[in-house]
Amino acid sequence: MIYFRNLILLFNCLLLSACSPLALVSAVGTTVNNAAYNAAERDLNNPQLSEKGQAFKVAITNMNLGVEYMRQGKYEDALDKLNRSILAKPDFAPSYNVLGLLYQRLGDQDKAEAYFVKSIKLDPTDSSAYNNYGLLLCGNKRTEEAEVAFLNAANNPFYSTPEIALTNAGICLLESKPEESLGYFKKALDKNEKFSHALVQMADISYKNGDNKLAHQYLERYKKNAAQTPRSLWLGVRVYSELGYKDDVSSYILLLKNKFPDSKETAAMKEWDF
Repeated sequence: MIYFRNLILLFNCLLLSACSPLALVSAVGTTVNNAAYNAAERDLNNPQLSEKGQAFKVAITNMNLGVEYMRQGKYEDALDKLNRSILAKPDFAPSYNVLGLLYQRLGDQDKAEAYFVKSIKLDPTDSSAYNNYGLLLCGNKRTEEAEVAFLNAANNPFYSTPEIALTNAGICLLESKPEESLGYFKKALDKNEKFSHALVQMADISYKNGDNKLAHQYLERYKKNAAQTPRSLWLGVRVYSELGYKDDVSSYILLLKNKFPDSKETAAMKEWDF
């Protein structure tokens, strides 16, 4: 089941980016094309495959097609493929996880929650389902429940990227429990010192706390491990300005204006008194 957990983790950001800033992973997982789907359907009549093997392959293929259709914004087609996946294998937990993502994208929070819970019940070791459920809960201001879900994800010894869930927990608690939030970002970096999303959070917190030297250290680490974003560049402009690093300020201003001219950070920079 590890393959499917990693697959679902890979498309979290794609599916949730319009709904929540908490989705952190930006790559799209492996999908299959219609030719592969048709081949899997034909396997239902292949006497060389066991009945369970046939159903399993059809369930996987339809789930992947559902993901691909979601990526394209073809939600009716995605729902059709995901329902076919469950029809082929009703106990296939990853398909319920994807259905949760689909209904969250469609704005049906109740159905999304029901499918995440179903996925977790079928496979209580699936950290991606806990992480997705946590994102849903946090987006609905149910921060205490979200924290529990993120910790369930992060504490799974078979979860290869606990820093994702820990960082999500930190973001979710940033306003209500700032000290606990800080602790989660630090734990995320203990798990993966190069994790860019935790690094930029720590840089931002350090800047807001007036510790510009520490913010600079986190920004330098971030720069070595991730592509610059409007947020990281705008933060860099302010931090380096406070430290008097004029060359760095000029470089960051130029990058922000040229790469992200229409961003809110560029607009804010134009109003800022250097």
